[in-house]
Amino acid sequence: MAKVTSKKENVRSMFNSIAKRYDFLNHLLSMGIDRLWRKRLVKMLVEHNPETVLDVATGTADLAIAVTKYSKAKITGIDIAEEMVNIGRMKIASLNLNQQIELKVADSENIPFSDNAFDAAIVAFGVRNFETLNKGLSEMNRVLKSGGMIAVLEFSRPRHFPVRNLYMFYFRYILPSLGRMISGDKSAYTYLPDSVKQFPDGSDFLQHLIETGFIRTTEKRLSFGIATIYTGFKA
Repeated sequence: MAKVTSKKENVRSMFNSIAKRYDFLNHLLSMGIDRLWRKRLVKMLVEHNPETVLDVATGTADLAIAVTKYSKAKITGIDIAEEMVNIGRMKIASLNLNQQIELKVADSENIPFSDNAFDAAIVAFGVRNFETLNKGLSEMNRVLKSGGMIAVLEFSRPRHFPVRNLYMFYFRYILPSLGRMISGDKSAYTYLPDSVKQFPDGSDFLQHLIETGFIRTTEKRLSFGIATIYTGFKA
């Protein structure tokens, strides 16, 4: 009988396999718009002046690095994919940011920090990869101080013609082909549109935030709804 692997193990393996091409592909396939989306999240974050920030599913640390351009906060990034973290560490060292950013290999659904440890928790394009969404969100809530902010940037599905139709065509046909050609991974960029399709975006995601202890939840749709920033605060 073939061994059945968990979503978590599949995600770890997949991102380890594409780590060296991940940044290049991210910026190419989004035509650079992902940088602007991260900047929007960071500007929303710094309005609340956090001193300690947890960057969940940090990947190669693009979001953590973006925070340093606007804040002196101490940032800790975690990710389950060792190769992604290794590349992130090299980027951080090259930018002389080792005193502000620290990366750890760790599970977003079993965060290795004590309760009430951070002023804010952020994640970009990572929550849809959680094996159990509410478990990951509950862990983020646990490590936040009372009143602490969560900010989540994630792909969403445009609602209106013709953007919705163009977006779905690009995600279903063009993105997987380009991703496979450049990364050499046959599954990674097929997984992306499938995971976006299955993700509970919009008000459905806000409900998950509420269920896991967050209040004052909001959503900010970006680029005609291609991506959305969700925010909330620990009660």
